[in-house]
Order: sequence, then C-alpha cells, then structure tokens
Amino acid sequence: RFHHTSTSHWCSCSKTISDEKYQDPFQLGGKDLKNLYEDIKKELLVSAAELKEMCDYYFDGKGKAFRPMIVVLMARACNIHHNNSKEVQASQRSVAIIAEMIHTASLVHDDVIDDANSRRGKRTLNQIWGERKAVLAGDFILSAASVALARIGNTTIISVLTQVIEDLVRGEFLQLGSKENENERFAHYLEKTFKKTASLIANSCKAVSILGCPDPKVHEIAYQYGKNVGIAFQLIDDVLDFTSCANHLGKPTAADLKLGLATGPVLFACRQFPEMNAMIMRRFSKPGDVERARKYVLQSDGVQQTTYLAQRYCHAATREIRKLRPSPEREALVHLTEMVLMRDK
Repeated sequence: RFHHTSTSHWCSCSKTISDEKYQDPFQLGGKDLKNLYEDIKKELLVSAAELKEMCDYYFDGKGKAFRPMIVVLMARACNIHHNNSKEVQASQRSVAIIAEMIHTASLVHDDVIDDANSRRGKRTLNQIWGERKAVLAGDFILSAASVALARIGNTTIISVLTQVIEDLVRGEFLQLGSKENENERFAHYLEKTFKKTASLIANSCKAVSILGCPDPKVHEIAYQYGKNVGIAFQLIDDVLDFTSCANHLGKPTAADLKLGLATGPVLFACRQFPEMNAMIMRRFSKPGDVERARKYVLQSDGVQQTTYLAQRYCHAATREIRKLRPSPEREALVHLTEMVLMRDK
C-alpha cells in the first residue's frame, strides 16, 4: 500500500506554504530555547568530575535542538489557539528540556548497543570512556530527566512522557528482531520507527498541548502532528544512510546494514530484488552482504519510495496542524515538515 508509480507529486511539499508568510522555525523557536543547554547542565549537577564531563559531552550547544524546537513551537501554537496567549509557560519549556534529555540518553544507550564509534562528527562516549560508564551516564541523564518531570507536578504529563521511555525500550527490542513475512516486516519496521523516534516527538507535543489547552481534540492534533513528523524524520534518516557521505552525516554511512538492520530503502528494494530476502533474514552477516545489499538498494527505487512515504507522513502532519487557529508558530510547524524532507544530514 506504500507503493507509488507516479512521480507527479515528487517534492510537492515544497509548494505547501508558497502563498503563506515564510516562518523560519529555528528563528521563531530560538527565543524560547535560549540557554537551553545551560539549563540542561543545571539538571545534571553532579559532584563526580568524570560523570559530569560525560554528561556535558553531547550537551555542548552544537546540536540542532530539533526536538525542543518542535515542542516550544507546538506550545505556542496551542496557547494561541486556546486563548491567544503568546507566552510559553515554564512547565511547557521544561517539557522541551526533558525531551532533549531523554533523546540524548537514548543516543548514549544506542551507541553502546550498536558499538558505534562516531556521533555528530565526534567520538562516542563508549569509545572514550568505555561501555560500562557510557551505560551509567545514559541512565543518569534519564534519571535527571525523570526528576525534572516529577517537578512539573502534573500526573497526566508524567504519564504521557514516561510512555516515551517505555516505547524507546520496546522499540530497541523490536529492532533486535526481524520478520519472515514481507508485509509483517514493513509493519514491524514502522512500529519500531514510531517507538524509537516518533513517540518522543508525539508525546512531548501532546504534553505541552495538555498544559496549554483543555480541549482533547487539540491534544490529538498535537500528538498526530508529532507522530507523523517523527516517522518522516526517521524515514529520511534511513534514506540518508544510503545517499549521504559519512563526513556530511557525522556518522558512518551504510551503518544500518552493518548493524544487520533492514530499513525502508532495503524493504522497498527487496520487492525488486527478492534475493535480498535471505540477506535480510541473516541480518547481512555473510561477507559481502552489506556491499551487495547497498548496490541493490541504489539500483532499485527504494530510496525514492521511502522518500515518497516520508512525504505522505509530512502531508498528514500538515493536515493536522492546519486544524489549529492560524499563527506564525503554526506556519513554522508547517514549514518544518518541508525542512524534514529537504534535510541532507
């Protein structure tokens, strides 16, 4: 059901706001994210010098802060929709901080599981300090996020955001397994993608909407926007693993294949090259499997089909967010869906 033969709507997303006033999400969200990393470091106050150094390593202010930015833009859009309030509440900004902390803790743990040696263009924690200490640092960041979450003092918000942590663990377990049946395999991949990437964005958006507006319809809009953008973000990430160079991406390319993972481009390519089925089932473990699979993907329309699928999720996100009252933040969230599709790293 994801297969499209028509190319007429290729990159059609870039036209969605041509008639609207352009809003740069990073500029608009930036004012609420001032001192974001300093505030995160305050949450990570710790006396042990080595643990502090490890915790500060990724909170160096050089990240794009993509997730916190979506969260504060959603907070503003929902506040304006509800009572035309143009301010972000302190509790809503806390959700943005907590989202970035949970995300970073998950990266630290992922790098340990994957035995990765580079992240964001620099060596991983596990490479510098070793696996055991990296696991503990990830745990510590997660515990500090939980303390910050409890401080918000709203049981509904605690419930919504702890769901993210459960989903991250379940998503990692899903990634460790694979399915024999082709249709089941795609469903498995999309479920894993939701749990590992989109759940954090969806539930963080939902949390700030609950804090800013009592209407359950708005909570659902915020959740669906975050879910669709999150899945599209990961689909494009999976495309870039085949199309971007390692220096540009900040991590090695074909990394997913080397980990034995069959992502969207591989699953689509498998429909044209059924001989890839055996490779998927053995998780590209035989000598030459990774190179052969990469060649098949690039010969197929797997990259294009995965991009089409990402476009469909972005269109769905745009449809949802347009249900809110017009605001610069709403338009910035629309524009963000285009940025997700156009990004090259």
